[in-house]
Amino acid sequence: MRRITGILMAAALAVGVTACGSDDDGGGGGAAAKDSYTIGVANFMLGGPYFSGMDKAIAAQAKKKGNVEIISTDANGDAAKLAANVEDLLSKNVDAVIISGGPLESAPAALAAIKAAGKPVVLVDRKFQTGEYTSWIGPDNEAIGKQNGEFLAQRLTKGGKVAIIKGGPADNSIGLARTNGVKAALQGKAGITLVEAPDFGGWSSDGGLTVMESLLASHPDLVAVFCENDAMCLGAQRAIADAGKAAQIVIAGVDGQTEALKAIADGTNYLVTGLNDADIIGAKGLDRAVEILGGATPEKDTVVDSPMVTKENAKQHMDSGVF
Repeated sequence: MRRITGILMAAALAVGVTACGSDDDGGGGGAAAKDSYTIGVANFMLGGPYFSGMDKAIAAQAKKKGNVEIISTDANGDAAKLAANVEDLLSKNVDAVIISGGPLESAPAALAAIKAAGKPVVLVDRKFQTGEYTSWIGPDNEAIGKQNGEFLAQRLTKGGKVAIIKGGPADNSIGLARTNGVKAALQGKAGITLVEAPDFGGWSSDGGLTVMESLLASHPDLVAVFCENDAMCLGAQRAIADAGKAAQIVIAGVDGQTEALKAIADGTNYLVTGLNDADIIGAKGLDRAVEILGGATPEKDTVVDSPMVTKENAKQHMDSGVF
C-alpha cells in the first residue's frame, strides 16, 4: 500500500509540474495562446481624409485576419479626450493599443496609462517626441520634403518664387520636417526665392485655399507652391485656378490623397506628391500589434518608403487603393 500511495503521489506531483511549466511557457510568449485579440485604436482626430483612411486601413486589416476585433475612438483633436479614450479602451481590457496621433506632439498621459496597464502600444504615422512606446511605423518626412524640393529645382530652370504653405501649429514636427526637406533642396539654388506663408493652412483644403489667396495677393509672381499635405494643396490649386494662374504656378504636395493623384494623372499644374500611404501604414501598424501579441520582439522604429508620384506613375498608385 505504501508503494502504491508513493506512485500516486509522484504521478500527481508530475502533473502539477507539467501544468506549471505550461503556464510559464504561455506567459513567456505573451498572448500567443489566445485565439483572438481585441485592439483599441486611439485616434487624435478623424477629421481629415488621411487620418480617417488610416483608421479604415487598420479595421480592414483586422477583418482580413479574422480573429481581431477593433474598438476605434476619435478625440476630435483634444489631447485630454485622447487620454480619456485610452483609459476607456484599457477599462475594456483591450490586448493592445494603436495610437494615430495626427498633429499631436506628445501624449504623456495616454502612454503612461498604457504602460501602467502592461499593454503594448504601436504608434502609426506620428512618433511622439516624449514617452515610451513599443513600436512605431511611419514615413521619413524630411526625405519626402527633400525629394519634392529636388523635383522643383529640376523643373524651375529659370528660378522664381516658391511659396510654402504650412499646416501648423508652429511646433508640428511632421510639418517642420517636410518643410525643412524642401528648404534643404531649394535654398541656395540660383534664382530661386522661398516665400513662407505667414498663416497656417490647418491641414485642410479650405485652409489651403485661404492661405493661397493671401499669397497671390502679396506675391502675384509665384512660380510654384509646396504644401505640407495634399489637402492644402488641393485648396491652393482652386485659388490658383480662380486667379487665372494655373499655367504660371506648379504645385507639389505630400501624402498621396486620391484627389491629388487624379490631378497629377490628369496633367494639371499639380505635378508631384510624396506618397505617405495611410493604407500601408495602417495595415502595417495592425500587423505589428498582432505580432507583438503573438510574442514577437518588434523592431522599435520602422520607416515606410514614400515614393515620389508624378504623372508617369500616378495612375499606378491610384489603382493601388490609396486613401
